[in-house]
Amino acid sequence: MLIFSILTAAVAPGISLLTYLYLRDKYDAEPIHMVARMFVLGLLIVIPIMVIQRGLEIWLGDYTGVFIFLESAGVEEFVKWFVLLHVIYNHTEFDEPYDGIVYAASISLGFATMENVLYAIYSPASFATLLGRALLPVSGHALFGIMMGYYFGKAKFAPAIKTRRLLAISMLLPFALHAIYDWIIISIGSNYLWFMVPFMAVLWVWSLRKINSANSRSPFRFMSREDEVKL
Repeated sequence: MLIFSILTAAVAPGISLLTYLYLRDKYDAEPIHMVARMFVLGLLIVIPIMVIQRGLEIWLGDYTGVFIFLESAGVEEFVKWFVLLHVIYNHTEFDEPYDGIVYAASISLGFATMENVLYAIYSPASFATLLGRALLPVSGHALFGIMMGYYFGKAKFAPAIKTRRLLAISMLLPFALHAIYDWIIISIGSNYLWFMVPFMAVLWVWSLRKINSANSRSPFRFMSREDEVKL
Protein backbone atom coordinates (compact mmCIF):
# COMPACT_ATOMS: atom_id res chain seq x y z
CA MET A 1 0.00 0.00 0.00
CA LEU A 2 2.83 2.40 0.83
CA ILE A 3 4.61 1.82 -2.47
CA PHE A 4 1.31 2.36 -4.32
CA SER A 5 0.82 5.69 -2.54
CA ILE A 6 4.36 6.80 -3.32
CA LEU A 7 4.08 5.84 -7.00
CA THR A 8 0.73 7.62 -7.23
CA ALA A 9 2.35 10.73 -5.78
CA ALA A 10 5.16 10.38 -8.33
CA VAL A 11 2.81 10.09 -11.32
CA ALA A 12 0.02 12.48 -10.33
CA PRO A 13 1.83 15.83 -10.84
CA GLY A 14 2.76 15.11 -14.45
CA ILE A 15 -0.73 13.87 -15.34
CA SER A 16 -2.34 16.86 -13.59
CA LEU A 17 -0.18 19.44 -15.36
CA LEU A 18 -0.69 17.76 -18.73
CA THR A 19 -4.47 17.70 -18.17
CA TYR A 20 -4.41 21.40 -17.31
CA LEU A 21 -2.44 22.28 -20.46
CA TYR A 22 -4.63 20.04 -22.62
CA LEU A 23 -7.76 21.77 -21.36
CA ARG A 24 -6.28 25.19 -22.10
CA ASP A 25 -6.62 24.44 -25.83
CA LYS A 26 -9.65 26.64 -26.49
CA TYR A 27 -10.40 25.91 -30.12
CA ASP A 28 -9.34 22.50 -31.47
CA ALA A 29 -8.32 19.98 -28.82
CA GLU A 30 -5.82 17.34 -29.93
CA PRO A 31 -6.77 13.66 -30.15
CA ILE A 32 -6.17 12.00 -26.79
CA HIS A 33 -4.26 9.14 -28.43
CA MET A 34 -1.74 11.59 -29.93
CA VAL A 35 -1.16 13.31 -26.61
CA ALA A 36 -0.81 9.93 -24.90
CA ARG A 37 1.63 8.82 -27.59
CA MET A 38 3.91 11.79 -26.95
CA PHE A 39 3.64 11.27 -23.18
CA VAL A 40 4.70 7.63 -23.59
CA LEU A 41 7.60 8.70 -25.82
CA GLY A 42 8.63 11.00 -22.98
CA LEU A 43 8.63 8.02 -20.63
CA LEU A 44 10.70 5.95 -23.05
CA ILE A 45 13.43 8.49 -23.80
CA VAL A 46 14.56 8.46 -20.18
CA ILE A 47 16.65 5.31 -20.75
CA PRO A 48 18.61 6.50 -23.81
CA ILE A 49 19.12 9.89 -22.15
CA MET A 50 20.54 8.19 -19.05
CA VAL A 51 22.88 6.12 -21.24
CA ILE A 52 24.11 9.22 -23.09
CA GLN A 53 24.57 11.12 -19.85
CA ARG A 54 26.57 8.28 -18.32
CA GLY A 55 28.75 8.04 -21.42
CA LEU A 56 29.46 11.77 -21.34
CA GLU A 57 30.28 11.60 -17.63
CA ILE A 58 32.81 8.81 -18.25
CA TRP A 59 34.28 10.62 -21.27
CA LEU A 60 34.39 14.21 -19.99
CA GLY A 61 34.54 13.72 -16.23
CA ASP A 62 32.25 14.63 -13.36
CA TYR A 63 32.47 18.42 -13.51
CA THR A 64 29.67 20.76 -12.46
CA GLY A 65 29.75 22.84 -15.64
CA VAL A 66 29.75 19.76 -17.86
CA PHE A 67 26.82 18.32 -15.94
CA ILE A 68 24.73 21.51 -16.03
CA PHE A 69 25.26 22.59 -19.62
CA LEU A 70 25.86 19.30 -21.43
CA GLU A 71 24.75 16.20 -19.53
CA SER A 72 21.58 17.63 -18.00
CA ALA A 73 20.18 20.64 -19.88
CA GLY A 74 21.92 19.91 -23.18
CA VAL A 75 21.13 16.22 -23.59
CA GLU A 76 17.62 16.29 -22.13
CA GLU A 77 16.34 19.28 -24.07
CA PHE A 78 18.00 18.22 -27.33
CA VAL A 79 16.53 14.70 -27.23
CA LYS A 80 13.04 16.04 -26.49
CA TRP A 81 13.41 18.60 -29.28
CA PHE A 82 14.72 15.97 -31.71
CA VAL A 83 11.80 13.61 -31.04
CA LEU A 84 9.27 16.42 -31.46
CA LEU A 85 10.85 17.53 -34.72
CA HIS A 86 10.86 14.07 -36.27
CA VAL A 87 7.64 12.62 -34.83
CA ILE A 88 5.09 15.42 -34.59
CA TYR A 89 6.26 18.55 -36.42
CA ASN A 90 4.99 17.44 -39.83
CA HIS A 91 1.99 15.47 -38.54
CA THR A 92 -1.42 16.46 -39.88
CA GLU A 93 -2.81 16.79 -36.34
CA PHE A 94 -0.35 19.62 -35.69
CA ASP A 95 -2.72 22.20 -37.18
CA GLU A 96 -2.61 25.24 -34.86
CA PRO A 97 0.12 27.04 -32.87
CA TYR A 98 -1.08 25.82 -29.46
CA ASP A 99 -0.58 22.21 -30.54
CA GLY A 100 3.17 22.74 -30.22
CA ILE A 101 2.70 23.50 -26.53
CA VAL A 102 0.49 20.46 -25.95
CA TYR A 103 2.88 18.03 -27.65
CA ALA A 104 6.06 19.50 -26.19
CA ALA A 105 4.53 19.52 -22.72
CA SER A 106 3.40 15.91 -23.24
CA ILE A 107 6.89 14.62 -23.96
CA SER A 108 8.44 16.81 -21.25
CA LEU A 109 5.97 15.67 -18.61
CA GLY A 110 6.35 12.04 -19.68
CA PHE A 111 10.08 12.41 -19.13
CA ALA A 112 9.59 14.16 -15.77
CA THR A 113 7.08 11.53 -14.65
CA MET A 114 9.46 8.65 -15.37
CA GLU A 115 12.23 10.53 -13.55
CA ASN A 116 9.91 10.90 -10.57
CA VAL A 117 8.97 7.21 -10.61
CA LEU A 118 12.63 6.13 -10.74
CA TYR A 119 13.42 8.54 -7.92
CA ALA A 120 10.56 7.12 -5.84
CA ILE A 121 11.72 3.54 -6.45
CA TYR A 122 15.47 3.92 -6.00
CA SER A 123 15.67 6.72 -3.43
CA PRO A 124 14.07 6.98 0.01
CA ALA A 125 11.23 9.26 -1.04
CA SER A 126 8.46 10.40 1.26
CA PHE A 127 5.20 11.97 0.12
CA ALA A 128 6.56 15.39 1.16
CA THR A 129 9.69 14.83 -0.93
CA LEU A 130 7.64 13.94 -3.99
CA LEU A 131 5.44 17.00 -3.41
CA GLY A 132 8.60 19.11 -3.49
CA ARG A 133 9.62 17.44 -6.73
CA ALA A 134 6.18 18.22 -8.17
CA LEU A 135 6.69 21.91 -7.41
CA LEU A 136 10.20 22.04 -8.90
CA PRO A 137 11.48 19.35 -11.33
CA VAL A 138 8.10 18.29 -12.74
CA SER A 139 6.72 21.80 -13.15
CA GLY A 140 10.15 22.90 -14.40
CA HIS A 141 10.02 20.37 -17.24
CA ALA A 142 6.45 21.47 -18.01
CA LEU A 143 7.57 25.09 -18.30
CA PHE A 144 10.57 24.21 -20.46
CA GLY A 145 8.17 22.23 -22.65
CA ILE A 146 5.78 25.18 -22.96
CA MET A 147 8.61 27.39 -24.18
CA MET A 148 9.81 24.72 -26.62
CA GLY A 149 6.31 24.09 -27.91
CA TYR A 150 5.45 27.76 -28.28
CA TYR A 151 8.29 28.32 -30.72
CA PHE A 152 7.61 24.99 -32.44
CA GLY A 153 4.11 26.29 -33.06
CA LYS A 154 5.41 29.61 -34.37
CA ALA A 155 7.88 27.83 -36.67
CA LYS A 156 5.20 25.51 -38.04
CA PHE A 157 3.04 28.37 -39.29
CA ALA A 158 5.66 31.02 -40.00
CA PRO A 159 6.98 31.97 -43.45
CA ALA A 160 9.75 29.62 -44.58
CA ILE A 161 12.41 32.31 -44.16
CA LYS A 162 11.72 32.42 -40.39
CA THR A 163 11.32 28.69 -39.74
CA ARG A 164 14.94 27.80 -39.00
CA ARG A 165 15.40 30.72 -36.61
CA LEU A 166 12.24 29.82 -34.68
CA LEU A 167 13.19 26.14 -34.52
CA ALA A 168 16.60 27.16 -33.16
CA ILE A 169 14.90 29.27 -30.49
CA SER A 170 12.64 26.33 -29.63
CA MET A 171 15.78 24.36 -28.76
CA LEU A 172 18.02 27.06 -27.28
CA LEU A 173 15.51 28.80 -24.99
CA PRO A 174 14.48 25.66 -23.03
CA PHE A 175 18.16 24.69 -22.86
CA ALA A 176 19.08 28.08 -21.35
CA LEU A 177 16.20 27.99 -18.84
CA HIS A 178 17.02 24.41 -17.85
CA ALA A 179 20.69 25.31 -17.38
CA ILE A 180 19.77 28.28 -15.16
CA TYR A 181 17.46 26.02 -13.14
CA ASP A 182 20.23 23.45 -12.59
CA TRP A 183 22.79 26.15 -11.81
CA ILE A 184 20.57 27.62 -9.09
CA ILE A 185 20.08 24.24 -7.42
CA ILE A 186 23.69 23.05 -7.70
CA SER A 187 25.77 26.19 -7.29
CA ILE A 188 23.88 28.26 -4.72
CA GLY A 189 23.52 25.57 -2.06
CA SER A 190 21.06 25.46 0.80
CA ASN A 191 19.71 28.95 0.11
CA TYR A 192 18.69 28.09 -3.45
CA LEU A 193 14.97 28.61 -2.76
CA TRP A 194 15.55 32.37 -2.39
CA PHE A 195 16.48 32.37 -6.07
CA MET A 196 14.40 29.45 -7.31
CA VAL A 197 11.01 30.73 -6.14
CA PRO A 198 11.19 34.04 -8.08
CA PHE A 199 12.73 32.26 -11.07
CA MET A 200 9.84 29.77 -11.20
CA ALA A 201 7.28 32.53 -10.62
CA VAL A 202 8.64 34.48 -13.59
CA LEU A 203 8.62 31.31 -15.70
CA TRP A 204 4.99 30.60 -14.83
CA VAL A 205 3.86 34.13 -15.71
CA TRP A 206 5.89 34.04 -18.93
CA SER A 207 4.52 30.61 -19.85
CA LEU A 208 0.90 31.62 -19.24
CA ARG A 209 1.41 34.56 -21.59
CA LYS A 210 2.83 32.20 -24.22
CA ILE A 211 -0.21 29.95 -23.79
CA ASN A 212 -2.59 32.88 -24.33
CA SER A 213 -0.56 34.13 -27.28
CA ALA A 214 -0.57 30.70 -28.96
CA ASN A 215 -4.33 30.35 -28.47
CA SER A 216 -4.93 33.81 -29.89
CA ARG A 217 -3.25 32.79 -33.16
CA SER A 218 -5.39 29.70 -33.72
CA PRO A 219 -6.91 29.54 -37.21
CA PHE A 220 -10.01 28.01 -35.59
CA ARG A 221 -10.80 30.94 -33.28
CA PHE A 222 -13.35 32.48 -35.67
CA MET A 223 -15.03 29.19 -36.52
CA SER A 224 -18.22 27.87 -35.00
CA ARG A 225 -18.27 24.47 -33.37
CA GLU A 226 -20.33 23.14 -36.30
CA ASP A 227 -17.63 24.19 -38.73
CA GLU A 228 -14.95 22.50 -36.61
CA VAL A 229 -16.91 19.24 -36.70
CA LYS A 230 -17.16 19.43 -40.49
CA LEU A 231 -13.37 19.71 -40.66
